[in-house]
Amino acid sequence: MAERLVVIGGDAAGMSAASQARRRRGPEDLRIVAFEKGAHASYSACGIPYLVGGEVTDVESLVTRRPEVFRDELDIDLRLHSEVVEIDLDRRAVAVRGEGGGDPAWEPFDQLVVATGAVPGRPDLPGADAEGVYGVQTLDDGVALLRALEDKPRRAVVVGGGYIGLEMAEALVRRGLEVALVDAAEQPMSTLDPDMGALVADALRDLGVEVHLGESIEGFEESGGRVTAARTGNRTLPADLVVLGLGTRPNSALAEAAGIPVGDTSGIVTDRRMRTPVEGVWAAGDCVETFHLVSRRPVAIALGTHANKQGRVVGINIGGGHAAFPGVVGTAVSKICEYEVARTGLSTTEATRAGFEPVGGIVESTTRAGYYPGARTMKIKTIADRGTGRLLGAQIVGQEGAAKRIDALAVAIWNEMTVEEVSGLDLSYAPPFAPVWDPVLIAARKAAEHIDRLDGKA
Repeated sequence: MAERLVVIGGDAAGMSAASQARRRRGPEDLRIVAFEKGAHASYSACGIPYLVGGEVTDVESLVTRRPEVFRDELDIDLRLHSEVVEIDLDRRAVAVRGEGGGDPAWEPFDQLVVATGAVPGRPDLPGADAEGVYGVQTLDDGVALLRALEDKPRRAVVVGGGYIGLEMAEALVRRGLEVALVDAAEQPMSTLDPDMGALVADALRDLGVEVHLGESIEGFEESGGRVTAARTGNRTLPADLVVLGLGTRPNSALAEAAGIPVGDTSGIVTDRRMRTPVEGVWAAGDCVETFHLVSRRPVAIALGTHANKQGRVVGINIGGGHAAFPGVVGTAVSKICEYEVARTGLSTTEATRAGFEPVGGIVESTTRAGYYPGARTMKIKTIADRGTGRLLGAQIVGQEGAAKRIDALAVAIWNEMTVEEVSGLDLSYAPPFAPVWDPVLIAARKAAEHIDRLDGKA
């Protein structure tokens, strides 16, 4: 009799796991059933802000693989509008409620993959459940927001200055709305150091976004059940719609209720092969905690890149192979109209908490040779450990051609290079692509010189 694999969650991690397992084991050996509570599976959540902003014009273009492909070509029984509401480890079964509601049906499993993703932060404040207040986490959320834009709202308030908040602010500006952004932090993008976050705040203002920093939302005003304003301790901001960009947390409640261990990050605990401590139960994607290769501590970072890699690892292992997920260095990139923002490794605060003595500085350069048409400015901050010279982190804020330089710095951090070693890297040069001294090399050399000065060598 074929073994039965149940997958909870039909997006990146879950369907990557299912697809990889199927490549290695046929339907006569492994029956695969995947449950997805939403209307879409295997889609690019990272593309939702660009769908809302109008750069992407077709919802279906964000769908990586249509349900019938999984069903007909891969023989994966993908069931949409099917929410798993309980995991019974003793019974080796999950309870599934279908689109019509009613009592859930029990579905048995031999092996289980938990890929429940993340849930957006939603404040427990007056009016937070009013019509017109949106969290944007799934493609269904994006479609709902698109429909709201058909009513021609004029004013929007974005709550939170992280990646989602900034990208949604841009999307709404592109749609012609008056946009105000509220963040309790002193600068947006808390994953950046404050001096780099200040550059992002300036970029937002240049776009016409009304920025209110150091203010917390205290509630939402409504009329007839619909939001009309967002209220902070300092002001009331009129709003036809509100978008919550308060970050996410691992959606691990279902697993935790079943007795599957969850860590201090609220993410499901796994080993490098993505196995939970429960025999036959795997987890992958935004619902798990992973290992940070610089801080050497568990972290929960919601990124599609990690989810796809972790799902692939799960599928290979279930399929009889051997694969491991090594960890992360926290590389991320975003765009705010013409401005690009990127980071990798640790911030100064994170480095201090991890026991390092961080030093470094900011350099300003250009994306091309200064004389070449179209050269744009950028600022790069490098963070190094004073004792060893090891590169710990980097941050970039600039214009076109700036952000992808973070990849070279991420590779250097991954391989535990010193800033002196990074400053000597053989990077490409031609005037249309870089100055003769690439900004990455300049930034690394700046950090190395700073360490030399602190040690009294210069």
